[in-house]
Amino acid sequence: MTSTVPTTPESVRRQAAETAAKRRRQARPATTRWRRRTLLGVYLVFVLLPIYWLLNLSFQTNSEILGSFSFWPQQFTLGNYIGIFTDSNWYMGYVNSLAYVLMNMLISISVALPAAYAFSRFQFIGDKHLFFWLLTNLMAPPAVFLLPYFQLYYSVGLFDTHIAVALAHCLFNIPLAVWILEGFMSSVPKEVDETAYIDGYSFPAFFVKIFLPMIRSGIGVTLFFLFMFSWVELLLSRTLTATNAQPIASIMTRTSTASGIDWGTLAAAGVLTIVPGIVVVYFVRNHIAKGFALGRT
Repeated sequence: MTSTVPTTPESVRRQAAETAAKRRRQARPATTRWRRRTLLGVYLVFVLLPIYWLLNLSFQTNSEILGSFSFWPQQFTLGNYIGIFTDSNWYMGYVNSLAYVLMNMLISISVALPAAYAFSRFQFIGDKHLFFWLLTNLMAPPAVFLLPYFQLYYSVGLFDTHIAVALAHCLFNIPLAVWILEGFMSSVPKEVDETAYIDGYSFPAFFVKIFLPMIRSGIGVTLFFLFMFSWVELLLSRTLTATNAQPIASIMTRTSTASGIDWGTLAAAGVLTIVPGIVVVYFVRNHIAKGFALGRT
């Protein structure tokens, strides 16, 4: 079997880096390697233990949760999950949350893409001040805008609707999206735009067919952060909704009854709340890995 000899400078540098890394691993003392593996194992246990404990509680009854301490269910039950999927008050909370989160992601990315392109390609009077003003929106807590949003939406008839929460989250998500995307767009040379115009591309065709594929990692990272903010935000989504658009986070805070807290159902709801985030990370994992090494992140 013959080994291929690298012929390009990039392949030579890559092979040299791999050889140097292999030599460093071989020269590293065994005690150092075991120490790092032990610390990594302790860290993983520390991070994953709460998630495992939440999953463990979701398969137990309330009597078992309050009466005994065990690392696995002694009386395994799916009743907590069945109760969530059969009760409209519970499963509609997930539907409502997904509805306004997806609406917010669509609105935010649609507004942020052209805005970030303008900041990255053009210079105009007050551009730095305007960009800084956008970032200052991220510095204010959501409670500052709670009363104005409530009065405004109640007056125009948007209270307790999905679009109300989606628009409220845009106040924080659009500046974040513009900030992230501007970093990715600035890394693309301006000569790409000029070459496309010389080749006869219109701006919409160039932006969709050429420019957006070049920053797809940045778009994936941006969508990830947009989803996470809207999904975990509670104050605005709880205050701006009542019954029709109530999110799952708000419903989970109302599990206390006269007979006590339904710990099993609350744990099952928590597990199901983690699932959408895992799904999003799975689909954009490659873009996130590239995005954290580039752009603003």
